Amino acid sequence: MNAAELESQLLALVANPKYRPAKPRVLAEQLGLTDDQRGELKRLIKQLVKRGQLRYGANHHVEAAGAPAAGQIVGVFRRAQAGFGFVRPKDTPAAHGRRDDIFIPAEAATDAASGDVVMVELRGRKFSSRGNPEGRIVEVIERDTHQFVGTYFESAGSGYVQVDGTLFQRPVAVGDPGAKNARPDDKVVFEMVRFPSHWHDGEGVITEVLGPRGQPGIDTLSIIREFELPEEFAEDALAEARAQAAEFDESIGDDRLDLTALTVVTIDPVDARDFDDAISLERTTEGHWRLGVHIADVSHFVRPKSALDREALARATSVYLPDRVLPMLPELISNGLASLQPDKVRYTKTAFLEFTSDGTRVSSEFHAAAIRSCRRFTYEEIDNFLAHPQAWRAKLTPQVHELVQNMHTLAMVLRERRRQRGAIELTMREVKIDLDKEGRVAGAHLVENTVSHQMIEECMLAANEAVAEHLRDQGLLFLRRLHLAPDPRKLEDLTKFVVELGYPVDSLESRFELQRLLKLVAGRPEEQAINYAVLRSLQQAVYGPDDEGHYALASDCYCHFTSPIRRYPDLTVHRLLELLAKHKKPTAHLAELLSLGDHCSQRERRAEAAERELTKVKLLNYLAERIGQQMDAVITGVEEFGLFAQGVDLPAEGLIHVSSLSDDYYRYDRTHHTLTGHRQGNTFRLGDPVCVAVARVDADRRELDFRLVARRKRPPGSQPPAVAPRGKKSTAARDGRKPGAAGKARDRGGQTSRGGKKKRRR
Repeated sequence: MNAAELESQLLALVANPKYRPAKPRVLAEQLGLTDDQRGELKRLIKQLVKRGQLRYGANHHVEAAGAPAAGQIVGVFRRAQAGFGFVRPKDTPAAHGRRDDIFIPAEAATDAASGDVVMVELRGRKFSSRGNPEGRIVEVIERDTHQFVGTYFESAGSGYVQVDGTLFQRPVAVGDPGAKNARPDDKVVFEMVRFPSHWHDGEGVITEVLGPRGQPGIDTLSIIREFELPEEFAEDALAEARAQAAEFDESIGDDRLDLTALTVVTIDPVDARDFDDAISLERTTEGHWRLGVHIADVSHFVRPKSALDREALARATSVYLPDRVLPMLPELISNGLASLQPDKVRYTKTAFLEFTSDGTRVSSEFHAAAIRSCRRFTYEEIDNFLAHPQAWRAKLTPQVHELVQNMHTLAMVLRERRRQRGAIELTMREVKIDLDKEGRVAGAHLVENTVSHQMIEECMLAANEAVAEHLRDQGLLFLRRLHLAPDPRKLEDLTKFVVELGYPVDSLESRFELQRLLKLVAGRPEEQAINYAVLRSLQQAVYGPDDEGHYALASDCYCHFTSPIRRYPDLTVHRLLELLAKHKKPTAHLAELLSLGDHCSQRERRAEAAERELTKVKLLNYLAERIGQQMDAVITGVEEFGLFAQGVDLPAEGLIHVSSLSDDYYRYDRTHHTLTGHRQGNTFRLGDPVCVAVARVDADRRELDFRLVARRKRPPGSQPPAVAPRGKKSTAARDGRKPGAAGKARDRGGQTSRGGKKKRRR
């Protein structure tokens, strides 16, 4: 039986009134499973426990998920460096933050590692010093991973590995010296045989030697192994891609709409390798806009249950690292057959959307089509075009010139409509590493979300929403992009935080008040800190079939359609459109979609974490050779133990420990988020400009310490407005003025610009 059938039979068995809790082995016998299927059953039970549909009772017996056993909770464990940790219950929304976490003392954490799914037993009415309930781990339900990466060394005739990061404080023994020909200071991969606990050290076995620590490329390889990212494709998938390439002849069959005479362009980063979206735009006889969003027809080449589909599903997303891309599909497909390259016939799934002059969508239609892109633009070229449109007339055909101008006009109308309906857009800094010709880090810069990015984004958002509404209207189950509303308690905390910083706001439970706040802080020193605080108050966007809508976009129906080269959920949507075009009724099982959505969401989180971690490691390796280098920075966080500051030109964030502030004795003001000394005016707060020097770098532990060199004066007009008296509105609110300028935007769903082909994750 397949996975869906097994899940259905298991849930039916457990839901039977005559069912008595039993161990997985007994359940396998009752379901008549073979020995080979028993492992699949155990994995399925763990997934259903994580989803809250089953739970483990006494003696590891499987029970229906109802009221939990007295005092027992399942959640994800996060261990601190000191050995203690916290468990976040599985039913806790991300917006709740830490308030519902269960404190686990070091001696009660057993051998659980960060990321493990565990069962916790509460310790009566005991609470931690922070007010969190206290518990002890009674079982590790599912290990996050058994594979780790670290630096090999030898001591007292034995081999050890110090694991990268701060996951494990003590080194892990890996047997006799020289295992797998490892040499001291090599980066190695090892399998954990016995996880470390409060009572004993860990033990492991080296499985791969990556190479000398610090050698070019080893940092990237270390992250790839640490996050277990796939590299090489299976040979049968590559063979299938080669066969597709041999068969493809750019012919246009009767089942496709021939759009090769249409003026179509692409807009992508300068270093883009694959092009999965293109745009056309015309005026109708009624004076409406007819926007064409043409998306690479990956579904033509990647058929369900094929070898290519198997590989794409396992990966679920492409991973964009600073020095390479780990694609979801082989490059013959992603960078060749499916890529919408200029002057080549390419197959698409096309959405034609008709808008009135004020941006109201009045119709939509969807086709299997073929296009021929006539111009490839980079973001920089479009920004230059908008600044000097007349200078581009000699460079472009009249049709292309008019298309770009009209696209800008329509995109800004659509953007304003989204703002009016309450879309929440954050300004989050995206760091891009600059590499030299030899692949070494030469520096880093922040990616700007310019008007060119916004133009293409608005077209993609409009297409995604139109496709989702079309599938919904057909009564279909499909993978949506979900972004649930934040928890009101989290927004209450955010409101208090913002008011304490000196910004007059009403309750941020109103999406429009959130909008006003983001405009208010735009361009001010506190902008990044407040945008990050808003981000933390929002939930993460995920994939799933539930009809929940997208909070940040203020959309009640939304999916991903526009990037099937790099996202598996988009491919599933394309397949549904193909079946509808053939007048076939797609069938989908809710359980399968729930499982697929969970898988794709997890793969997306893994990719984001790997991208973020490697960027951090490369920056740290770069700074490790520049101890003492000074840079201008801005304070991005204030804690009792010190200040976090991020460089202005080189966007690396480090800690200025309070012990290094030797000019005064500082106390932490939790209410106003400041460190204040005894001397008058000796106060540090969010957004303060400072000059710092690189003091200490530990790339293996992912740590950067700064030393304060000097304070800088805040620019004129950068002080936040005074807090309005309680019970009164601010002056701006009373007389209707709009404080601040409009800010740029991103959402908790993880949207990024497409710099380096790292694309939107709305």
